[in-house]
Formats: sequence, structure tokens, C-alpha cells
Amino acid sequence: MRRTILFSCFFGILLLGSCSDETSIFIDEQRQSIVEENDPVALSASVSFDNAGVIDITIDQNYSGKRVSKAMEEPAGNYPMTMIGQVKPPTFGPITSLTAAHVYVEDNFAYVAYNTAGEDYAGAIDIIDVRDPNDPQVTSRLVYTNADINSLQYHEGFLYAVGGLDATASFTASSNSFITKIPVFDGVMDSDAGVIYGFQQGDNATDIVIDKNEAYVTSGKAGSVVVYDTEDLVVKEEQAFMDLRSLALFENRLAVLDADLGIRVLDNNLNPKMEIPIDSDFGLYTKRTVDFDGEKIIVAEGNKGAGVYSYETGTLIQHIPILIDPEQPPLGDVVNNAVGINGDMVLMANGGAGLSVSNDEGDTAQPYGVIQLGGSINYVQTRGDYAFAASGQEGLQIIKLNRLSLSLAAQCATLPEYDGSSKLVINQGENVGFSGAKSFNSIRVEGALLLCGSWTVINDVDVKDDAIMEMNGSLSVGSNKKQKEIKVEKGATLRIEGNLTIYGDLDLADDSTLEFIGEQSVVNIFGDVKLGNNVTISGNFEDVRNKF
Repeated sequence: MRRTILFSCFFGILLLGSCSDETSIFIDEQRQSIVEENDPVALSASVSFDNAGVIDITIDQNYSGKRVSKAMEEPAGNYPMTMIGQVKPPTFGPITSLTAAHVYVEDNFAYVAYNTAGEDYAGAIDIIDVRDPNDPQVTSRLVYTNADINSLQYHEGFLYAVGGLDATASFTASSNSFITKIPVFDGVMDSDAGVIYGFQQGDNATDIVIDKNEAYVTSGKAGSVVVYDTEDLVVKEEQAFMDLRSLALFENRLAVLDADLGIRVLDNNLNPKMEIPIDSDFGLYTKRTVDFDGEKIIVAEGNKGAGVYSYETGTLIQHIPILIDPEQPPLGDVVNNAVGINGDMVLMANGGAGLSVSNDEGDTAQPYGVIQLGGSINYVQTRGDYAFAASGQEGLQIIKLNRLSLSLAAQCATLPEYDGSSKLVINQGENVGFSGAKSFNSIRVEGALLLCGSWTVINDVDVKDDAIMEMNGSLSVGSNKKQKEIKVEKGATLRIEGNLTIYGDLDLADDSTLEFIGEQSVVNIFGDVKLGNNVTISGNFEDVRNKF
């Protein structure tokens, strides 16, 4: 159901309630509107699986230490990632160039903020149900024809979003920078339940973090950091700063990124108690983030990459560089906009240079390679085994990291970790097993192979006549752009305990066997299941796309 809500009345700076028979979300004498869409059928068109599949990562040999001579085979990759799907940005009338700017993920839902580059104001909010990673669904959408949405966070039944609008076009908006509180019920925004607004100085609200019953919000040029009461958006504390881009909270520590100086650590009254000057060009009106990683502070520093600083001393530990994919030249500004941390994995949103990954197992991070995604990557958030990239006009991209779980690692402790070629070949008469998490170019089995862990394969998997391939964990093959297959040839056996995803076909030849072990196995096949004569399929499994 799509409906247009006209701005028609206002009660001071904050608003709650309704005028006449309509819910007033915000007042603007220009009668600009907000478009609300909650119809699942209409929203389903935004989800695309065209690029779903195994993701290739271009390894930067200058940094990764994985130098390979022409005489050597390429080693298997360390990050077996898969693209689950994409959510395209909303469009409405002349609004056709919204860019995904921010994403926040909590429990079963991802919340995406969209804005417009340049001087025009237009934005949107999407809520995406990601409880089934194989089938993400947009559940709710608001399109703003007169406001950018730059950051957001969900908290206890409400979505808090911040952004900017043109206050000169309004008699009632006290500033360009605003915060709004929107009721959300099971993934659906409900404006009829009452929406309120608050304002602060500055040209554009840039970031928000919720802590218990307080919302911390930063705004840009000639702006401030404000602490709002989450109940009614009443201002509790405010402190002016020159150009705030982001803020972070960690164990009662509050840090803001001021493009005019660098990092400012603030006390409970928002007064600076420590400053870390940074000599970097943060650009004008650009997204840059600050975050804590334990005792370290990580700052997106534009063309310098990501700066890592000691919280205790304020000293620079390292700059993690921006990696360039030689196979996909940058299509926009090469700048680090944001950083996401997942255990020892560091993900960097590098604008036109894409999304890069580094490994951090000690004091410093070791750059690894560039994840081959489309779009200009503005922001990345990671939760559990997934990463969510706000990718400009490509929208939201959902990535499964396929990290090796602790329970699986313990189960596979007796197997050696794989450290060989990306083209895995098991010859006739060989009986081997490996643990780990790797990305292969291809697999060919003529003997017996057990893989225990998380694995991706860019090309085909071929289990030859009378051979056996067993997998405990997760295995993903091919992509929807380049569909591949698992071929189980005459008399061969494929045994699965876990998750099997094929972006292409499963070809079971005469007298072959497909066996599922346990009660929790899942098979997700985007192509066809081809069955020869006398094929045996046994065990319990969830068939995601009903291909059997």
C-alpha cells in the first residue's frame, strides 16, 4: 500500500499526533510529501539475485604476502564469501538517483538510509527482513521528497533517523539538521502511531548512536553534538563543534570525529577531555566514520585509508591503505568512508575503489584484497556471519562471510587446515580430509575427499565415477552471473551435512548418490536438478527453491 502524506500542520519544533484525519509526519509550507510503502508485493521488486553467488577477491600481492610466480599455481583464497542478494534504491517520480548511505542491523532486520548527492534534498528508509538469509525481503519503505537520510538506528520498537532538509523553505523548521522517531512494528514503519521530530544547529545531521534512553546525534558544518531523550526528543545536552561527521560509544567512552581537528574524546558534559589531531583531508560534506576496536580507535581518513590510533596514548598505530583492484578500475572517488570489524576481519568501504578486506590478528592489520562488488561503497556494517554494504546507487548488498564457527572448528580439529592450490584435485586412490575456510577456483575428485568448514568454488565441482565427496559445514558454487554446476558422475557419492548452495545446476548421473546427514541440512539451488537413472537421494533436508 503506497500513500502520500502531506505536510500540513506543526506544533513547535517537536511534533506528535495528527491533524484532521491524517498523520502529520513533518510540516512544510511547500506541501512536499513523504511516500509510505508497506505492500510486500510492491516492495518485492526491489530485491535482486542477479549478482548472487560466490564472490571473487582480488588479492593484492603487494600487501598480502601471497606473491605467486608464473610457475606456481594460485593458492586458495582465505575468505570464502558469497553474495546473498541486493536491494535496489527506491524510486518515486523524478527521484531516481538515491544512494544507499548507511545501514544498521539488529536481530532480524536491516535498516537502510538513502540520500541524494549534491545540493538537492531527497532520501528514503528501507527495512529489510534478513531472518532467512536465502530470501531477504523489504518489509517497509518511506521516501522523503525533501530530506536526506544520513544515518539511523533501531531501538526498542522505534527507528531513529537523522538527516538534513532545506530549512529556508520552511517557516517552522528551526535548522537543516533533524532527528526523527518512527514507530516500527515487526519490521513495518507505522506513521499513524505518531512520529516526532527534533532539530539542532548545523547544515546536516550526520550520525546517531542510541545508548539506553539517550540518542547522541552529530551535525556537520557549524553543527553540534546533542544528547536527546529518546522518549520525547527533548535536548538534554548540546555542545557546538565545527564539522562533526561521526561518533562512537564504547564502555562509557564517547568519541566524535571533527573534520576540523580529528578525534575528540568527550566527557559526560560533552566537553573535550582528550584530542587526537589528524592531518587528513576529510573533504566537504562527505561521510567519514570513527569507531572503537577495543583499545584502538579507527578513523576513515579519506584518501589516506583507515587510521588506527591508540586510545590510551593517542598515537598513530598504522594507516590501513586503500587497495585497488586492477581488474575493476575505480569508478569514483578513491576514499575510505567507513570501517567494519568482524573478529580479526577488517572491512573498508572505499568509495569507488569498492570494499576491501584486511586481517587483524595482532597490533596491526594486514591488507589482503578487494572484494569484487559493484557500486561505490559508502558504508559497511557486519553482524555475525554477514556483512551489509551500502553501495551508492547499487543499494544494499548482503554478503555471507562463511566464517568458520567455533563449534565446527572444534569438530574438525583432527583434520589439517587446507593450505594448497585454488584448483583442488584429489586423484584416484587418494583419501584425504581438510578443515578450514577457503575459496577455490575449482574442485575435481577422483578418490575420496572430506571438507570440514566453509568453502566457496568459483567454477565447477566434478565428482568423478565412483568417487566420494563429503562436506560438513557450508559449500557455495558459482554465481548467478556465471552459473556453474556440481556434477556427480556415474556411481559417485556426494554426502552433505550443512548448507549447500549452487548458483547453477546439480547434475546427478546414473547410479549416483546424494546423501544428507543430520536434521538441519539446507540445499539452495538456483539452476536445475538433473537426474539420471537409478539415482539415490536420501536424508532430511530443507529444499529452499523446491528443486527436488
